[in-house]
Amino acid sequence: MSYRSCIRALALAGVILTPTLAAAQTAGKAPPPPAPQKVDDATLDSRVEARLKADAALKKDTIDVAVNDGVVTLTGTVHSRGLRTRAERLAKIAGVSRVDNKLEVETAATAGVGEKTGKAVDKAAAKTEKTMEKAGEKSEKVLDKAADKTKSGASAVGEAVTDAWITTALHTKFVDEDTLKGSDINVDTNNHVVTLKGTVTSAAGRARAVAIAKTTKGVSRVVDELTISPKK
Repeated sequence: MSYRSCIRALALAGVILTPTLAAAQTAGKAPPPPAPQKVDDATLDSRVEARLKADAALKKDTIDVAVNDGVVTLTGTVHSRGLRTRAERLAKIAGVSRVDNKLEVETAATAGVGEKTGKAVDKAAAKTEKTMEKAGEKSEKVLDKAADKTKSGASAVGEAVTDAWITTALHTKFVDEDTLKGSDINVDTNNHVVTLKGTVTSAAGRARAVAIAKTTKGVSRVVDELTISPKK
């Protein structure tokens, strides 16, 4: 075989073997792993809460879970630092990108202070409510008393400006007056103007009747039509 024939044969063999070797190499490689599917926040929230509630060590602790774009936030209180770390570890499940641990460790001392403070607040609130209740009762009594007084005053004022009240008041005063004994006086009141008619036994009695009428509350003017008629 000539030199050129050998070169040609080797080149042909290389062309034939190259695809075969490439195929063999490709067949020997493992397929790439599938891309992980993203888990929605609601599902992550449910799964993390379920893990925390199922853990016996965390049953007495108060832990709230919130998930936003794969980031889990833990809030609430636990009874030790170890439980705080444990809760964070349980929250790191598939699909969670990060855990923001904001849990607070509640000690016996802080729990006692919180309880004591709560009782103090309740006691203060009860005392304030009782004080306000007493103040309300006192104010109500004062208002009722003022209302009664106002009503009484209004009634008196109303009577003072009533013609009928003036007429009745004058008749009462005339009966008790000694200088008017034996007199027959008729009182007519119209719009606070008093007209005296009838008879009196003397000039002094007439003057006294007019004076009483003029000084009676609510009287604006007195018309004297009395006549003197001595006793028979």
